[in-house]
Amino acid sequence: MDIETFETYSLYIGITLLIGFMGFIIWDLAKQSKAGRFGTIILFIVLGFCLLGFIIKGLLAQAIGGGS
Repeated sequence: MDIETFETYSLYIGITLLIGFMGFIIWDLAKQSKAGRFGTIILFIVLGFCLLGFIIKGLLAQAIGGGS
């Protein structure tokens, strides 16, 4: 395995783990604040928008041809 392949796999695995950890943080925040079902849904929607923005930024960069 060359270094470029290793870096690509590491990037995808690391970002996936980061996204999962962010989901756990939001869930734990809802649990500790006793937000209830509706409050938990709102927390995931509102705090998930930054994650959605990150994903859209990556997709737009690939579509435009920037590649980063």
